[in-house]
Amino acid sequence: MNALRHGFSIGIERVSDEFFLTLKAKGKLTHSDYLAITPVIDSALSEVKQPKIKALFDATELEGWELSAAWDDFKLGLKHGNQFVKIALYGNKGWQETATKLGRWFVAGEIKFFENEDDALTWLHQ
Repeated sequence: MNALRHGFSIGIERVSDEFFLTLKAKGKLTHSDYLAITPVIDSALSEVKQPKIKALFDATELEGWELSAAWDDFKLGLKHGNQFVKIALYGNKGWQETATKLGRWFVAGEIKFFENEDDALTWLHQ
C-alpha cells in the first residue's frame, strides 16, 4: 500500500515573549492539515501579549496546497502576520521562492528564501 503522506510537523520554543517556531510541511496540504495546526499555533501565541516570532519553514517536501488549504494558509498569515519578526523559508523549488515574495505582502517582518538550511538558521539568529 502506498499511502500519501501530508501534513505538518511543528516545534515551538519560547523564551520570555520571543518564540522560535519550526514548521515542516510534507506532501500536498489539505484543509484538515490546517484544522489540526491552527489551534496549536493559536494556543501557543494566545498567552503572550505581543509575541515576537522567528520561524523556520522547511518546505523541501512540500508539493503544494489544495485550494481550501491555500485559503487557510492565507487566513493564518493575516491573523498572525504582524507577530512575525523573521521567517526563513527553506526550500528547493522555484515556486517556493515566488511564494516567499508574495508572503511579504502579508507579514510585517522579514521573509527570506533559502536553499540551504544552515544559511536560513544563521539569518534567523542574527
